[in-house]
Amino acid sequence: MAMAGAANGGGPNGGNKVISLRLQYFCVMAAVVVAVMVLSLAFVSPVAMGAVRQNLGSVVATARGGDAGVASGVGEVATAAAEREREREREPPVVLFNFGDSNSDTGGVAAAGGIRIMPPEGRTYFHHPTGRLSDGRVIIDFICESLNTHELNPYLKSIGSDYSNGVNFAMAGSTVSHGVSPYSLNVQVDQFVYFKHRSLELFERGLKGPVNKEGFENALYMMDIGHNDVAGVMHTPSDKWDEKFREIVGEIKDAIRILYDNGARKFWIHGTGALGCLPALVVQEKGKHDAHGCLAKYNKAAQDFNRKLSDVCDELRLHLKNTTVVFTDMFAIKYDFVANHTKYGIKWPLMVCCGNGGPPYNFKPGKFGCDDLCEPGSKVLSWDGVHFTDFGSGLAAKLATSGEYSKPKVKLASLINGGSKKSSYS
Repeated sequence: MAMAGAANGGGPNGGNKVISLRLQYFCVMAAVVVAVMVLSLAFVSPVAMGAVRQNLGSVVATARGGDAGVASGVGEVATAAAEREREREREPPVVLFNFGDSNSDTGGVAAAGGIRIMPPEGRTYFHHPTGRLSDGRVIIDFICESLNTHELNPYLKSIGSDYSNGVNFAMAGSTVSHGVSPYSLNVQVDQFVYFKHRSLELFERGLKGPVNKEGFENALYMMDIGHNDVAGVMHTPSDKWDEKFREIVGEIKDAIRILYDNGARKFWIHGTGALGCLPALVVQEKGKHDAHGCLAKYNKAAQDFNRKLSDVCDELRLHLKNTTVVFTDMFAIKYDFVANHTKYGIKWPLMVCCGNGGPPYNFKPGKFGCDDLCEPGSKVLSWDGVHFTDFGSGLAAKLATSGEYSKPKVKLASLINGGSKKSSYS
């Protein structure tokens, strides 16, 4: 199936940009290429983050009445329903704040850039384009579903957003390193600080804000970022990799500390995935491939980065009082999908769903569109060569939230209101 056309400068909506999914992928990758160039030419150790921000101090459920026409037992039903509503009111709302890149972007880059993305993006689950780099949901969507809350809205989405359950600050193309991308991690953290300040200010003025003081205190703070940084470092001299990874991880540590100083107490940190198994890199990059067809040097770098990030999480867990810091090994989860793909019913673990050329990769560099598009519901991991399909994200989320790949081994749901909630994809 061919994909709808490339960029369009005009249109009835006054210059709204329309970009095909494969072209969108190359636009995002162009930003990463710039990052690679910057990192390759002059990887400067970032200056320390600014002065620590001061702690910023300071649903209703809709009652549903019974059918007035029911004559028998209506009083008892109404009483029971009212009690359930009161019970829900007593439960603190689920609040999440997410910081990341395209792996957890729920439409932020589309909103920020004014990009109207065309089908088949979003064809699964949503049945229309949403700005996600996927045919459907990304991992953060499944996490929200598992916690019985709606999807996180992007910070810059001006129309139709509901921030009562938190905010998604993730933006495609983002890096941890300062100044390499316009929405690097430090900028996302600054956006959070601004959001919190404005929210609490509304409550102090007696107005209704999106999240109150208790919501910020009980919220879960999630990070899934660093993939673009690691990819950039791979194009610099190998004898500098260790130092550069330490600098990147150090910036993540600084970001967590700033969030802590602004009241965050529950952190859920994802390591980077198996970058050497991304079809776009497998096809385009040179290097030794392992027994499963993945680029060995990229996977080794991802594992080295994750070890350093896990060590930082251990350190923060010891030094930040009354805080839970959980590190989840996304490399182990995603690599297993390739190494043991038959266990998951996957025939071609390195194949792209939206691409060209057919198995085993269905990816031709420089060729746009989905001339060869997998069937809806196919057990294919990669959507565009870099990002997961709805199917792949669902698998990854199920394992990530289980706690089996986390340190300490904590189920994600146990961090929210102290209880576990059943996921519809488990």
